[in-house]
Amino acid sequence: MTRKDFLKKLFQISVIGAFPALYSWQIEPFWLEFVERKLPIKNLPKELEGKVLMQISDLHVGNRFDWNFLVESFQKAKKYNPDFVVYTGDFVNHGSVLDNLKLKKVMEQAVLGNFATFGILGNHDYGERWENLKSSENICNILESFGVTMLNNAQQESHGLNFIGFEDLWSPNFNPMHVMKDYDASKANIVLCHNPDVCDKDVWNGYQGWILSGHTHGGQCRIPGVVTPILPVKNKRYVSGEYDLGDGRMLYINRALGHSFQVRFMVRPEITVFTLTQA
Repeated sequence: MTRKDFLKKLFQISVIGAFPALYSWQIEPFWLEFVERKLPIKNLPKELEGKVLMQISDLHVGNRFDWNFLVESFQKAKKYNPDFVVYTGDFVNHGSVLDNLKLKKVMEQAVLGNFATFGILGNHDYGERWENLKSSENICNILESFGVTMLNNAQQESHGLNFIGFEDLWSPNFNPMHVMKDYDASKANIVLCHNPDVCDKDVWNGYQGWILSGHTHGGQCRIPGVVTPILPVKNKRYVSGEYDLGDGRMLYINRALGHSFQVRFMVRPEITVFTLTQA
């Protein structure tokens, strides 16, 4: 091999090796996917058949990526004209003053449901070491001011659909039995729970129905069936998508719209668009 051929080969190898890094840094983190699927609900009122429920999770507003991507995503999401919107936690990265200012700018363009918009908190919304209650209160106040009803171990019914919201598993306020003790199986229920590990805890009081979660980001970087993703959960089964928990509960894990760090590989950011149907 001549020196010229060697340098040419070396250049080609460098380009091929650099592409996955560039792709996972500059392309996929901003390649939004709208995942459309049906959501069969027990006891769903007939008038809600075919209505749209949108799940948005893990915005992670902060300084680790350009949050204008979130605003652009919201603008695209509004075209679906959702009847219900749920935000399932981790609105910010650290809950700093700067994070909160940026969150206000993002939520000025928030996607709101025609009927109702609900939210729950994630671990990042509790600031450093997930224990800053003042941070979580500030974030709740911001979200409420932009039309998001926060469900902190609470439930609220809208147009015959009952939303049950848990506070985050890692927070000082985690107390799902505060709301699940009043669980009414005769209603059309949906549980919003940021961390899917809660599914393995004895807090459900016989609940049967859907649980909408986030938190995992789908691992952010993974090759399905080849590389096990790094996941912030004990149960490594919980990656993304739908899970039948085998006892009447169904779990859906959203892959997140934002990211803790600006890197994704084979795990595109997601907004989930559910069409409500009778179970």
